[in-house]
Amino acid sequence: MRRFQDKVALITGAASGIGQATALRLADEGASVFCVDLDEDGLEQTAKRIRETGGIAQTHTCNVSSEPAVADCLADCVRAFGKLNHISNMAGILRFDHFHELALDDFNRIISVNLIGTFLMCRAAIPQLIESRGNIVNAASTSALAGVPWAAAYAASKGGVLAMTQTIAVEYAGQGVRANCVCPGDIKTPMSSPSFPENVDLSMLQRCMSITGAKGPEVVAGVIAMLASEDGAHITGEYIRMDGGTLS
Repeated sequence: MRRFQDKVALITGAASGIGQATALRLADEGASVFCVDLDEDGLEQTAKRIRETGGIAQTHTCNVSSEPAVADCLADCVRAFGKLNHISNMAGILRFDHFHELALDDFNRIISVNLIGTFLMCRAAIPQLIESRGNIVNAASTSALAGVPWAAAYAASKGGVLAMTQTIAVEYAGQGVRANCVCPGDIKTPMSSPSFPENVDLSMLQRCMSITGAKGPEVVAGVIAMLASEDGAHITGEYIRMDGGTLS
């Protein structure tokens, strides 16, 4: 299946986890992939895997929370490939804190990467996506839909991503741009094993566990590929939960 033949996809967070799985999946389906992350070594590993199977990939190290860095990133992508058809914003960070002990600097850092970074990338990409009648898939989370203990900053960032994505979908529908969210839960990635604060009742996390068992990031990448392809042509302003029934 080559749903992305002659298409260009920009993927943030492409050095690992869901971002990497998405880059590999879209490249396997024919996309030229522009891989973005702060982790230069991880980016090169992703690009190497794509190229080893005959795919096309370029890398760009970028702090997505920096407006000048994002502008440079998008310009570099368009210089490299001449267009942009799709952007997946998968870059994100997670930490757990007791809410009453959550430092403002830590709260701001999560908001800056997860929400502001997604905003900056979407804003920079929109002109290109209008031209190509392309689309956006953003990473929200089940934490945007239900309470997750000790994750207030992360939940706030992902709730913002979800609301912003729906706004983009409505505002740009008439110009041919679609925007959707994925809401993963219980996915095995490097980010899914953070440290917890002291004196927590870890049994409370059972409410975040899937009833079908944790899955790898490739299951999210498959849904992203559907949303980004013509198979998702009539889907916009939507979010899709991939949590193995956690919130069912």
